[in-house]
Amino acid sequence: MRHRFFLTALVLVALFANGQETPVYFNPEYSIDDRVESLIQQMTLEEKVSQMVYNSPAIARLNIPAYNWWNESLHGVARSGRATVFPQAIGLGATFDADLLLRISTAISDEARGMYNAQIKMGYRNQYGGLTFWTPNINIFRDPRWGRGQETYGEDPYLTSQLGVAFVKGLQGNDPSHLKTAACAKHFAVHSGPEKLRHEFNATASKKDLNDTYLPAFHALVNAGVESVMCAYNSTNGEPCCANNYLIKDVLRGKWNFKGHVVSDCWALVDFYEGHKVCKDAVEASAMALKAGVNLNCGSVYPSLVEAVKQGLVKEVEIDSSLAVLLTTRFKLGLFDPEGSNLYDTIPTSVIDSETHRALAKEAALKSMVLLKNNGVLPLKNNLSKYYITGPNATSIECLLGNYHGANGQMTTFMEGIVAAVDPASQAQYRPGTLLANDNVNPIDWVVGDAIKSNATIVVLGINSYLEGEEGESLLSPYAGDRPDYNLPKNQISFLKKLCEGNQNPVIAVITGGSPINLAEVMELADAVIFSWYAGEEGGNALADIIFGKVSPSGKLPITFPKSLDQLPAYEDYNMAGRTYRYMEKEPLFPFGFGLTYSSFSFSEPSISNGTIKSGKSVKISTTVTNTGNFQSENVVQLYVSRIDDTELTPLFSLKGVERIALKPGESKHLQFEISSQLLENINDEGISVFEKGFYKIYISTSLPTQRSLDLGGDKFVSASLKVR
Repeated sequence: MRHRFFLTALVLVALFANGQETPVYFNPEYSIDDRVESLIQQMTLEEKVSQMVYNSPAIARLNIPAYNWWNESLHGVARSGRATVFPQAIGLGATFDADLLLRISTAISDEARGMYNAQIKMGYRNQYGGLTFWTPNINIFRDPRWGRGQETYGEDPYLTSQLGVAFVKGLQGNDPSHLKTAACAKHFAVHSGPEKLRHEFNATASKKDLNDTYLPAFHALVNAGVESVMCAYNSTNGEPCCANNYLIKDVLRGKWNFKGHVVSDCWALVDFYEGHKVCKDAVEASAMALKAGVNLNCGSVYPSLVEAVKQGLVKEVEIDSSLAVLLTTRFKLGLFDPEGSNLYDTIPTSVIDSETHRALAKEAALKSMVLLKNNGVLPLKNNLSKYYITGPNATSIECLLGNYHGANGQMTTFMEGIVAAVDPASQAQYRPGTLLANDNVNPIDWVVGDAIKSNATIVVLGINSYLEGEEGESLLSPYAGDRPDYNLPKNQISFLKKLCEGNQNPVIAVITGGSPINLAEVMELADAVIFSWYAGEEGGNALADIIFGKVSPSGKLPITFPKSLDQLPAYEDYNMAGRTYRYMEKEPLFPFGFGLTYSSFSFSEPSISNGTIKSGKSVKISTTVTNTGNFQSENVVQLYVSRIDDTELTPLFSLKGVERIALKPGESKHLQFEISSQLLENINDEGISVFEKGFYKIYISTSLPTQRSLDLGGDKFVSASLKVR
């Protein structure tokens, strides 16, 4: 590296001596490497360090503008003005639809570029107005108590990988010369609560769990070219994640050959000396992080690198090398190019919350909502005499947003969507009936009697970001956003009981939230139950389309709902034994992958191309799926593998294939999945992927292939045997 800097410096001296007016770093005719090096060589130590903090200031003498690296786009451009608000990430996970996520993230990056282009013309360079997005969150939602689980795609490494890769591709675009925006895989690694302890907590994970559960999605995104990785607050196996030599040096940079930049979670480096107690001050913390491979500090510690150089803790050449990696991202985004140098410079603001993007938000909401119960009352006709809409979340914007959200002037609440869909001849009345998490102070009840007299009652219950989310976000949470109380608030259950008692007409319960909830009593009381997640700006219209039968529900649970937290290990325990559908032997309330439709689907006996498979080979399994009901519907066909002769080494089930299909009543479709030997490899106790002889069951289903799925009304599944030799 030193030799290359010397050669480049000679070239630069010659260029400027010949009277070149445009500095090399502003000249797109040169390679990015040469442009980066030319810029670094003209910077002082203090200037270099200033560019390694998230709020990088302008360098006037070099004509370098200010740039703020901190931007969010978890389910739409966040915190930056008007934007399309898509369903929260966990809702997107419930779609099981990678193509949909690619289209959504493409829309998000379009809006991001449109906003950025407009802001730059006005001279605005605010936080949340840039092009480096700290998303997606691909941590595994291993425990329903984690308040930030809503930011993830669920509990499964395969599904998380598929959806995360699609999201990154849409954000970063397909121009070989420029990034559209820069995506970031976070939080690396083994990060999923507790929120209150995240600044000091040490997550202990075995080699098997690391490579079987916690790292695969990160590896997949690195292989897909994600530009950035964010290291987490917590420690993993004894080292803070942002100074974790094994995770960053050995795995990310070494084994996976990651070439992008690493950013710290915000103020995570302060935790080195205030939380984890691995050093004494910011100077030592800055040196530790730099040497571990962190290029960008979201926080206040990296300015201390200047002092770290003076004390001999780091060398300036180390700062040069790290800054070169970081600046490369800005050059790939075209931020040092003349205006109009890349095709993204011309994206207009008219794309922001356009009709096309709003339609996409509605499609996502429709595909995300999960029908958990239906005793035949749904779909409703929209021209009944009277509908009653009630519940604390029926008009709540919070129940559409989730966290890390954008802003939009046309959010459609559930009440608004339902009322808009009701026939003009019908009555639709609304009152909240009860508070979110407290008993009513006023004892007068005008709601229950009116609801019982209505032809149908739609009650919107659940939780919202006041009760779950990130540390500091959840205003009513005593647990920093986590949920040690797994139940619905007691007042909501009491209210539902009153609505159902003596009511001869249908009661449809809609449940909002971003994590599993104990819905056992709701299932007993209500005639139908829909889990809506945080459904985004079109949530109300999407719910109305489902309730009144314009569209059949087709969402699937991307996380297991246990019957109680007693079924799970301790929250702080990161061992995967007993967790998620892959290792949980106890019967859940709702299994992973579960979700009803308004129709029914059957599978023909599967045909497998070969009953045995060898290393390096593959087999194909096929079936014909038929819509045997009376309703046109989409459904998610899921492929699971289960090793039947070894339960210690292997998961109970592993999702290995997904295909979303749409069929009319009586229509059939032939499906074929390819099973490579790599899909049948398992992680041993040393963290090594092995292909061992044995016997497998291959299942094709519309939910986890268990008796519990059938008991809840799920479609019957089929299976075939496969021998590994």
